[in-house]
Amino acid sequence: MKRIFGVIWVVVALGLSGCGNATADKSEETAKAVAAKPAPPPKIIVPAGTALHVRLNEGVSASKSEPGTEFSASLSDPLVVNGKTVLPQGARVVGHVVDAKESGRVKGRASLSLVLTSVVRNGKSVPVETQTYVGVAKSTKKRDAGVIGGAAGVGAVIGAIAGGGKGAATGAAIGGAGGSGAVLATRGEDVRYPPETRLTFVLSKVAEL
Repeated sequence: MKRIFGVIWVVVALGLSGCGNATADKSEETAKAVAAKPAPPPKIIVPAGTALHVRLNEGVSASKSEPGTEFSASLSDPLVVNGKTVLPQGARVVGHVVDAKESGRVKGRASLSLVLTSVVRNGKSVPVETQTYVGVAKSTKKRDAGVIGGAAGVGAVIGAIAGGGKGAATGAAIGGAGGSGAVLATRGEDVRYPPETRLTFVLSKVAEL
């Protein structure tokens, strides 16, 4: 009987030893796997006020883009912080249209407001916040005055031919009204940024890339 118990004890001891070795081997393999996995690169702090120079990959405009529309771009210049390149030239960035207003028929110039919302670093999208970039159309007041004045001049000539001096005055009034109508029927200039347009955005908050 003692001999049987002795055999059983040896078997149990060997089994426990085997389990211990297996556990040790597994722990060693796990440690090696952790050691082999590269550590993520440390985050770099990009201060507020840093400029991001980008080139649009797709066009946006006040007349065709709507608030919330997303657009993509790429860095036209590398982003350098403290002498170290954080993002290379060509790095992808994403933004969206904050507001888009067409020019009015009577008054009001077209405007387009844009912001950047994220940049791509090491294959991952990182959120950023920038100041709003606002583009406003050129004023068309001089052009409008020319349209109205030109129409008035044509009306005066027609009126003079038809009825002398009085006719010229009447023709000028009619011509001027016609010119105003031409201005009211058309809109001012649009704000349009086609693909490859270069824009500069400024970080409004610190970014951790």
